[in-house]
Amino acid sequence: MTFCEECRTDVAYHRENVSLKGSLKGEEYGYTGEKAVCAECGAEVYAAEIEDGNLKALYDAYRQKNGIISLEKILELPQKYNIGKRPLSLLLGWGEMTFTRYCEGDLPTKQYSDILQKIYDEPSYYLSLLEQNKRNLRSQTAYEKSKRQTAELLGGQKTTASKADEVIGYLLFQCEDITPLALQKALYYIQGVYYAFMNVFLFSEDCEAWVHGPVYREIYNRYASYRFDPIESNSEFDVSVFTDAEKAVIDSVIQNFCCYSGKILERFTHSEIPWLKTRGSLPADAHSNRIITKEDIGEYFRAVKQKYNMLTPNDVENYAQVIFNRTMRS
Repeated sequence: MTFCEECRTDVAYHRENVSLKGSLKGEEYGYTGEKAVCAECGAEVYAAEIEDGNLKALYDAYRQKNGIISLEKILELPQKYNIGKRPLSLLLGWGEMTFTRYCEGDLPTKQYSDILQKIYDEPSYYLSLLEQNKRNLRSQTAYEKSKRQTAELLGGQKTTASKADEVIGYLLFQCEDITPLALQKALYYIQGVYYAFMNVFLFSEDCEAWVHGPVYREIYNRYASYRFDPIESNSEFDVSVFTDAEKAVIDSVIQNFCCYSGKILERFTHSEIPWLKTRGSLPADAHSNRIITKEDIGEYFRAVKQKYNMLTPNDVENYAQVIFNRTMRS
């Protein structure tokens, strides 16, 4: 229903196709639109939805003539690649709200349009951008979800996360306020405790003896933007990726080590042989990329297991309490 000036009342209306012309960015465009016609007297009436449709038709005519990606394709991109509007804008190195404005109907420049069109047409190109610019994203979860979706679009199997990535995913699921510093130390203790009980290492990545304790460099780079803030937590996680032994060790480290802050865990590692041995005579504030060898980690935690008579991963509680008391006294 709409108001008819001739009938002076609200009336039903029907639509009729009409040829229209409109100006946009200094040029005139012809396009097919609609008009609303009063069902009572046949006069043309105003209908907001028809006016909106005509405006879109004008913009579509402009897009078509100038090779600008369609609004429909723009709106499809976030769903196609399982990424939010703001993260996609950041991934592309644009202003945070740029892509959102395009979703609301703003016309992208030809340069930006060409990028969006190529992303739409070529999932492999999008994947290369995702890998190249993943540090622009504020959430590792956003990166991982989009990567999985893109891999499926490319016809491959779902990407298999490394064991370290699975452990990180679980830590972020269980620990709401874990910082990058605390995450690094949790990974280190999981690696050591798991070796002590299973005589194999849980993941292949090596850590380095940095000023603030053991650090897995690639993982540090991944979350560096959080600095001292807690990393965004995961809202869901499939624990079936772990064996019972893996989950038992990880849960024990979460319970007995992740209850401490990253700075306290840093002090823990500063009192342990693997970090001390690797740093050697380096000054306390000297940067270093020296690898803490898996052999040193394994030997140390195997000795800890024996010294504290650990029968199950939960028994690491005794060691954690002792090292906490020792650290607080020093």
